[in-house]
Amino acid sequence: MVRAYKKPQQGTSWQQRIALQILFVTLASISGITVFSAWKQASVQAQNNNVARTAQEGRQWSEASFPVENFQRYTSPYGYRKSPTTGRVQFHRGLDFAAPLGSYIRNWWGGKVVGLSDHTACGTMVVIQSGEWQHIYCHLKGTVQRTSDGLVMVDRGGGIRLRKGQRVETGRRIGRVGMTGRTTGPHLHWELKYEGEHLDPALVLREMYNQQQAATQ
Repeated sequence: MVRAYKKPQQGTSWQQRIALQILFVTLASISGITVFSAWKQASVQAQNNNVARTAQEGRQWSEASFPVENFQRYTSPYGYRKSPTTGRVQFHRGLDFAAPLGSYIRNWWGGKVVGLSDHTACGTMVVIQSGEWQHIYCHLKGTVQRTSDGLVMVDRGGGIRLRKGQRVETGRRIGRVGMTGRTTGPHLHWELKYEGEHLDPALVLREMYNQQQAATQ
């Protein structure tokens, strides 16, 4: 089960802006990729619906955190797209959040750091496990180093130091938006897995928003 944590203190604009943010998620999820084969899109949607339906049962996300400070817009949705770096049609397994270089990234849900790397197309990457959920953060500032404490991600300019195996609470700053790895601009590439299966992060953000709205009523 996903461990619940006390909701962190956040700026007042955090909750005020989430309605606008979720609107952009909705628009990003239904536009820009419909030019590709219908059967591929139908297959992706069926998978998302099944996983999201399972994920919603018994899960309370009213305490979850939106992952990017200084959010600007969504630049690439989950699904098939024409890659901006290769020009080929590829499956994009995450949701991209544009934000100014150096903007802080917050941990979506409390959990354990299970992966750190800086040598792939994801650039400097943090992977956090929260029960059945795994959330992946790519293109961060900083580097991954081997120390006497084990594998550590260090971003000295942002005051960030994360150790593999460390537990991190919901809403904690875990990195900053960078341009490491394969990227054409500063953004966070965010992936979600449920029981090992990728799903559209937009579905989770919508459900998170619904639960947070219900909690305030």
